Amino acid sequence: MSSVATCRLHELQIYRLLQRVRARDTVQVEKLLRAGVHDLVNITEPHEGKGVLHVAAVANDTDMIEFLTLRGARPDVQDNRGCTPVMLAAELGHDGVVALLAEKHADMKLTDTEGKGVLFYCLCPTKRHARCLQVALNNAADVNNVSHAGMPLFLQACENARECEGMCLSLLEKGADPNSVSQVTGRTALMEAVRAGAVGLVRAILKRGANVNMLDNKRFSAVHFAAEGGYLEILQVLSAYVADMGVTTAEGNTALHYAARRGFADCCRFLAQRGCNPKQKNMEGLLPRQIAKDLDHKASVKELKKAERLNGKLLKNYTNESWALTLYDWSHENEAELRKAFEFASHGITNLEVVSFECFVSVLQNFQAPINDEHIRKILLAHDKRRQGLININDFFKGLRYLPRTLVMTSYELKKTKKRAGKSGKNKKKSKLNLPMPICIVPPENVYRRDDGGPPHFMIEKYQLVTDRNRFDQDHPPKHPIEDDSAWYTDGPEKIYININDCVKAGDTESLKMAFRQKVPVDVKDRFYKTPLMTACASGNYEVAKFLLNLGPCECCFQLLISPFTASSATCATSLDYTMDYRADVSACDQFCWTPLHHACHAGQLDIIKLLVEAGAAVNKPTFSGATPLMRAIESSRPCCVDYLIKAGATVTAENKSEQSCLDIARAYADFRIVELIQAKIDSLHKPKDHKKDKAVKHQAKPRPATSTPIKEKGAVPTPQASEYFATSTGKTEAQANSVILHSTRITSGALKKVDISFVPKTVWGKQLTTSQLVEKKEKRRQRFTYEVDFDDFRMPFNKNVEKKALELSQIFEQSI
Repeated sequence: MSSVATCRLHELQIYRLLQRVRARDTVQVEKLLRAGVHDLVNITEPHEGKGVLHVAAVANDTDMIEFLTLRGARPDVQDNRGCTPVMLAAELGHDGVVALLAEKHADMKLTDTEGKGVLFYCLCPTKRHARCLQVALNNAADVNNVSHAGMPLFLQACENARECEGMCLSLLEKGADPNSVSQVTGRTALMEAVRAGAVGLVRAILKRGANVNMLDNKRFSAVHFAAEGGYLEILQVLSAYVADMGVTTAEGNTALHYAARRGFADCCRFLAQRGCNPKQKNMEGLLPRQIAKDLDHKASVKELKKAERLNGKLLKNYTNESWALTLYDWSHENEAELRKAFEFASHGITNLEVVSFECFVSVLQNFQAPINDEHIRKILLAHDKRRQGLININDFFKGLRYLPRTLVMTSYELKKTKKRAGKSGKNKKKSKLNLPMPICIVPPENVYRRDDGGPPHFMIEKYQLVTDRNRFDQDHPPKHPIEDDSAWYTDGPEKIYININDCVKAGDTESLKMAFRQKVPVDVKDRFYKTPLMTACASGNYEVAKFLLNLGPCECCFQLLISPFTASSATCATSLDYTMDYRADVSACDQFCWTPLHHACHAGQLDIIKLLVEAGAAVNKPTFSGATPLMRAIESSRPCCVDYLIKAGATVTAENKSEQSCLDIARAYADFRIVELIQAKIDSLHKPKDHKKDKAVKHQAKPRPATSTPIKEKGAVPTPQASEYFATSTGKTEAQANSVILHSTRITSGALKKVDISFVPKTVWGKQLTTSQLVEKKEKRRQRFTYEVDFDDFRMPFNKNVEKKALELSQIFEQSI
């Protein structure tokens, strides 16, 4: 029970208390409870009737709930809608709050003003709501609660059985009524489970004793809903529990009418075989076959015609043998349990095939099979024609000894389509053998580990920042590296090795930098022959692609390049190789001879294409199939990329090995804009020459020297490159290193007596992105790939274009039929 604030003083104090509870200010809450009106902790505000526990439960604040209950807050306080704190917590999926309130003896049987208990608020398809439901069930919540509107709890759960099937099974195990009926529509829980297509729940409800032949207010049964949804397996289960397949609705429709309307041919066949009359007309005078024909369901029309033709014969031959169909469906449904019972009755013999008469009859009687003694005698005669007193249970479950082959379930399995025989004679064509194409990867025996026994080079160590999270984080880094002394008292994490291309996709440049400092080649290939630059281009990661193309030696190594004999001894851990090329190779190829430019064009990323072309990528490099980067851009249907490549010198007249030109590919993959671009470029190549201009004297350009020196700007100091220095000083390095004069000069200058006192901190902070920078990065990614990039069904431009073209072709094909 709760008391609503009635006077002005009570209202002011309860609103102030609720404000402090929301702010989690326990000091002020304690002060208000001590100095406020009597029993303030259980008073509710007058507008919505919320109390302190309601606010804390909605906020998922278990600490505040524990604090308030220790000071006398009652967990059963109800607001104006009759909701208790545990109902609000269950509705939001706060399983921790529900468990805590259950420990505080919250009453799980209370209902709100609509007559709904706490279990109604748990019906939501999340794991947190499932845990809330389990807590409520363990604390004696009413599983047969019915709202004032006449909706039983179990029935409402079955309405959402497609997402909440586990919850429905839990309610059923705790004693929910399997025959729950809506007082408004007359639908049962079984009907709703059938409508949702939950086969497991349908079986569980029927095993609990549900009436399979109940009708709602419109005379619909579970069979009608199963036929309407096309659930053949559910129809088999209903038939096993002796469902009436021929019942008609208030409009005169049988289950066959609904199966025919939706075009479910297998359901039509099953229903006709199990007693549904295919010649029954509805109130509009339509047969199921006529409905299927009007809606162009050809397979259903074929089955219904066959059913109409055999209807009289079936009625004549199987009217008195309907028990055989019922027995077969029942044995098919309970096959696993019956086999275990046969093994148990035969003293635990596994993989049993033959049982005696006595064992067979006793098991069927124990399971209450839907047959009588006369039917059992016929079964025994059908399975034991030699009178040996034994029955093969495999033959019994197949049903072929007492039923025609067309009525057993094996006849519903998909048959392998027979190949049509070709024409005889010279025109007869041999069928091609289509072998699956294996994925081209590096063989495991060719994947070598590092010299020190570590993983292959494409598996790099992940950068992990070791710091005290209570002092520093990405938004509050240390002002100076020496300030962070966390590494002296914090244990470092274990090394984690990940694929270098996974780092590229995630934009983890810190791990990439650490890998390159550890002498990992920048163009290392993974098991799929892809370099980091290829992966960055394929995934559209501009920042990483730019980082890989702008790589260079660190400052200390650069100083060593300039003056290797006078540089400080405190260089980086990487020993410098003068011949090393630090930048990523824009001409690298994978197993299909794709370059990074091919991948960038395939991904349709204009800025990355510009970056690669400016770095020297070849715009006309063909793959093994003869495709150029321009063809890949055309296939992605990106006009801006196609236009840039044409202006960069891409050849529009190139052909692949299938003799397809760029114009052919554009007509097959791209839209009219790209076709016009390609056509305009081709037309410009075939313009007629002006003969007057040919007669004019052409001024020949002066030949340039083979090696030219770039012009120096004023005040610019030339920087020696590693290759230049290596070319001029390689021969003198050994002699200078052993020179007596050099050692004498170092001794007199005091260079050899210098002691390095520089301090290297244990924790090296990389460029950690702050929260605002991460949000900005996500915004840029959305601008690049649209908002769809946040969803699982996101497609890159090529895949999206192919999917669009396939859909258009399928629509054209359907219209032509």
